[in-house]
Amino acid sequence: MKEYKLPVEENVPETIILADGDFPSSSLALGWLGKCPYVVCCDGAANAYIRSGRMPEAIVGDGDSLLPDIKERYASLVHREAEQDTNDLSKAFRFCLSQGRTNITIMGATGKREDHTIGNISLLADYMEKAEVRMLTDYGVFVPIREDSVFESYIGQQVSIFNMDSKALSAEGLVYPLSVFANWWQGTLNEASAERFMIRTDGKILVFRTY
Repeated sequence: MKEYKLPVEENVPETIILADGDFPSSSLALGWLGKCPYVVCCDGAANAYIRSGRMPEAIVGDGDSLLPDIKERYASLVHREAEQDTNDLSKAFRFCLSQGRTNITIMGATGKREDHTIGNISLLADYMEKAEVRMLTDYGVFVPIREDSVFESYIGQQVSIFNMDSKALSAEGLVYPLSVFANWWQGTLNEASAERFMIRTDGKILVFRTY
């Protein structure tokens, strides 16, 4: 059974994809960005990332959102994909896979346009087929699972469960019981009642834990 630890500053990710949503502002996210050895920026995210004094390993996307001076000065870092069937986050994800990167933390994927936020979060259910992936926001962390899993927690931690295609869903260590929800909102606003909780599922779900 897989176990998912709480994100802490000492456990710096191996690989970060920085998307072009709101630039991270939490101390945890900024600490990770400052220490991660391999950061890939979606093209628009590179503007803020480079101007913050950091340098990505690569900039991936269609190039339309890059500022002209960034595009010219850092042309050697740009990996342009013109196809429009997927978004820049998926292009950056594919690039990481091509570099043998299969343990990936996504940041900057929420904020700004709400439709982009929902789309980016839902992509975790696809990405989990090819990599160990999670999404860190300024408030918590999303983890996609498709098998029985244990989560490190603390009493009172806020937890939300989003059902993608599970037909059997239950939990231990949460205040409210789980069932097969018909709508996403029905799995929100749960709460941990112990320092660990277990979720049993026969399909894909997204688990969100606040810091």
